[in-house]
Amino acid sequence: MPGPDFALSLDIVRVAEEAAIGAYAEVGAGDEKAADKAAVDAMRAALNALDIDGRIVIGEGERDEAPMLYIGESVGTGKGPQLDIALDPLEGTTLAAKAMANALAVIAFAPRGGMLHAPDTYMDKIAIGPGYPEGVIDLDASPEENVKALAQAKGVDVSEIVACVLDRPRHENIISSLRKAGCRVHLITDGDVAGVIHTAQPETGIDIYLGLGGAPEGVLACAALKCVGGQFQGRLIFRNEDERTRAVRLGITDFDKKYSLNDLVSSDAVFIATGVTSGALLRGVQKEVTARGETFVTTESLVIISKTRTIRKLYMRRPLTL
Repeated sequence: MPGPDFALSLDIVRVAEEAAIGAYAEVGAGDEKAADKAAVDAMRAALNALDIDGRIVIGEGERDEAPMLYIGESVGTGKGPQLDIALDPLEGTTLAAKAMANALAVIAFAPRGGMLHAPDTYMDKIAIGPGYPEGVIDLDASPEENVKALAQAKGVDVSEIVACVLDRPRHENIISSLRKAGCRVHLITDGDVAGVIHTAQPETGIDIYLGLGGAPEGVLACAALKCVGGQFQGRLIFRNEDERTRAVRLGITDFDKKYSLNDLVSSDAVFIATGVTSGALLRGVQKEVTARGETFVTTESLVIISKTRTIRKLYMRRPLTL
């Protein structure tokens, strides 16, 4: 089938909007599981109302881990186009539970076979935005080597490079190496999909993303970079034999493979994110009560389509009861 079109994209924007609105009900309540479940339930219901033959290739676990939207789950009525779907109903569960910035509802889709059918495990990642010669970054090089090469390609001193890294104990060596090189480090508490996307947004000041995070978030971020340009490399990290077994069931046998952006997302794709809490990428869900006592909800969504290389921000306002 041809690449996804804008009409279909609008239908799936509504899926992300519903997930964000569902999660918003739990923002600030301090319960990560409740916030995630609210987003999952809303996203599943919205997906199953669409005339698509969807298959989740990037989700939150496998069938035995329901109520999450699991890898391999079929969604939609089964009557429409065949799609591979990558999703995270609530990217940044901790952020939402604590009413912190940058929580998102995220979904991406491509024609069947267009995305890596990957296990729910960790991934070592490195990403930069568009405009650089191919091969500037290398997952197998040290963080210090990568930021020096990037600075040279950008024509600036290393001190002008800003690296985004998840603030985790496992990244202490990466952070130390970056600072030793003279690079500035922007630490984030959660939300590495947004962290990767920021490398393609000059206004954020982020030049490079490095570190270990979820493989689902890696594929989702690649769907966005596929649309706007950029470079990405990732390698699946397995913590135990059970995770390796899951990978084999999904057809993955080369456990050391270094995946490029096109390995993870091989066809035209659409990336959609809706803000749950306001942040650098999007405004969060807002409620308003009118003088007549009606409650309205508003959302802001980002829609990036690789086929047409278009980026849109969409504002939605509707009665909360609909």
